[in-house]
Amino acid sequence: MKFSFRPMIFTAMAFGLAASAAAQEAPPAPNPMPETAQPVPPTDAPPPPVDVPPAPDAGAATEAAPAAAAAPTMTPDQYINNPEYMLNLDLSTGGRVVIQLYPQVAPNHVERVKQLARAGFYDGVKFHRVIDGFMAQTGDPTATGQGGSQLPDLKAEFNVTPHLRGTVSMARAESEDSANSQFFIMFQPRFALDNRYTAFGRVISGMQYIDAIQKGEPPAVMSSMVQVSVAADNKPMPPASMLVEAAPAPAAEITADQLNAPIR
Repeated sequence: MKFSFRPMIFTAMAFGLAASAAAQEAPPAPNPMPETAQPVPPTDAPPPPVDVPPAPDAGAATEAAPAAAAAPTMTPDQYINNPEYMLNLDLSTGGRVVIQLYPQVAPNHVERVKQLARAGFYDGVKFHRVIDGFMAQTGDPTATGQGGSQLPDLKAEFNVTPHLRGTVSMARAESEDSANSQFFIMFQPRFALDNRYTAFGRVISGMQYIDAIQKGEPPAVMSSMVQVSVAADNKPMPPASMLVEAAPAPAAEITADQLNAPIR
């Protein structure tokens, strides 16, 4: 009795073709990393946001610490009306000017001004350049516009704070990183100065004493900062007798002899 394997072969081939067709119709298994997915961020980069914060990683926290320290950490509720970030200027024009400092936009400039104020550097310093309708400049102990402190110049911290009436900003030379101790206070807005000079505060009371500063480049009689202090130090205002300034010298009278004198 003879058996033929040909029908069995045909049958196996039929089953194989059917299985192949069924495999093509079924959807592929999900890819664990889609081709369009972005590469996994390096370990020192912040992880993507997730609904549940991952468990803290001591190594990652150590690597991220420098970046966190470099970012601004102060918020307005931490410095607005905080005496540590308010400056008192007792002027020879008759009263106290209070300046709110802005450490969130110019932390290094704010610290420099506070440091110099606490060292007594600004006490008695004059307003050597005062342009009516523009600004009053001070902070130079030589009153020439060429002086400053012995501390190194500051790197610019230009920011979006507008130069409005009462804005306090650092003076500088041609170099952007040449601010040191001199600053100016705006009489009127001048937006052309924005992002070109480091604004670091604004007058919040006593602007009338700024308006009364003697005008000129330089003024005939220079108004001065009798005392400058950080509000947190609670320095009392000097007595009223110190908050005065000499009257401008009267112009010399022209006599008849001078009028009749020969022209030389």
